[in-house]
Amino acid sequence: MDSDQDKVLSRELEYHEQLYSGFAQSHFAKPAVRALRRHMVRRILSKTGAGKHSRVLSIGCGIGDTELLLAPHVESVIGIDLSSAAIRQANADAIKQKVTNFSARQARLEEFNDGKFDTVIAIFFLHHLTDQMLADCAARIAAILKPGGTFYALDPSRYRLSGYIGELLFPKLMAQYQTDDERQLDPAFAAKFFTPHFADTQTSFYDFVSTPLAGLFPSWALGYRTARLADELLIRTPGLKQLSSNFEITARLGG
Repeated sequence: MDSDQDKVLSRELEYHEQLYSGFAQSHFAKPAVRALRRHMVRRILSKTGAGKHSRVLSIGCGIGDTELLLAPHVESVIGIDLSSAAIRQANADAIKQKVTNFSARQARLEEFNDGKFDTVIAIFFLHHLTDQMLADCAARIAAILKPGGTFYALDPSRYRLSGYIGELLFPKLMAQYQTDDERQLDPAFAAKFFTPHFADTQTSFYDFVSTPLAGLFPSWALGYRTARLADELLIRTPGLKQLSSNFEITARLGG
């Protein structure tokens, strides 16, 4: 019989094969979502210090919409994902956009072996993992980073005010973006999986309104930009910031 982890992976893969076979391509191409992804890239560069000489690995890259925007700023990006549909689309988009320093591969992190990386990123990936998978993931990431390398993750917080409001007002729409196995994470709890392997592990807050708004109204770019301005104030407000929608983990290896 398959292990619980294998069952989780099987369910997640089935969901994402369907997601990346139609909906994702049209949804992620809309103006507000593109603006969100561009902001994510700026945040990744700022948090990790990645630059023109950085070799980057993206875990759970999906169709590569963030990675293709990141690629011009770094030496190279490799994306890995379990979904064959996502990998086909990511590589097709790279060819279409003439991005030559990005490639996507169908692979599991624990089996992936392509040398060392300066930066590893995981965008909305960790919350799909069980506790044991999180522990294994943290150890593996530390093993494939170069000395002084940096890991960056962005995931939904279990304390998110927007999630509570969204489930009250838009329960069916919220369910569209969630699988049965994914969960919202306690930032401090998630960070503890990385602290044994990294010299410095920090959590920070990403947003309140802008990312959920881009998901609900993906064509409303002005709404997203306005919400992002408000978020820059909210994530710095003591007490309130703990209720943010999504949080970040930045973990650095010793030099």
